[in-house]
Amino acid sequence: MLKDRIDAGKRLAKLLSHYKKDEKAVIFAIPRGGVVVGGVLAEELSLALDVVVTKKVGAPFNEEFAVGAVAPDGTLFVYEEAVRRYGIKRSYLEREAKLKLEKIKENLLKFRGKDSYDSLEGKKAIIVDDGIATGFTVRAAVEFLKKLNAERIVVAVPVIAPDSVEDFRRICDELYFIYSKEPFYAVGQFYEDFSQVEDEEVINILKNTEKR
Repeated sequence: MLKDRIDAGKRLAKLLSHYKKDEKAVIFAIPRGGVVVGGVLAEELSLALDVVVTKKVGAPFNEEFAVGAVAPDGTLFVYEEAVRRYGIKRSYLEREAKLKLEKIKENLLKFRGKDSYDSLEGKKAIIVDDGIATGFTVRAAVEFLKKLNAERIVVAVPVIAPDSVEDFRRICDELYFIYSKEPFYAVGQFYEDFSQVEDEEVINILKNTEKR
């Protein structure tokens, strides 16, 4: 059991110790919870910290049930099996993707001051979140950073659903995690404290990391 996201970051840092002070490595944390974990990793490993904002697209009958995700460049990743099973229309997905992209750009400006990214050629991108269930938002981040020509894509999360492990091993170069156990109901079951993270905390972590 993880005490909280800070404990998760410290334990994850031990698995990534070979990246300490690697000038080619950049941590890309997924807000909001992933930034708390990523901030600890950045401090423990003396690495640069950035954010990559992706948004889940929920089903029309249940916003919490992910049927896809949107990347910062507007690319929509669709859970085709669910779309077919529930007869979800493409027009709905496209409309939701546009709305999510607007929110993504707002968050990028809020957290980074800009919504564009430089090329990652020659860089190692370490994508961090506080956990993976279906993994749509992290998968969208992986594919987006690949388009920026990252030399290596690393995914590091404290918790990952067993069903998602092989999927991520196929799409990234390295996968690190602490817990992947059945029965798996939700990421939060592996944390004693999984309280909500506010925007202000994300902004403060990013500012403090810049000052170091």
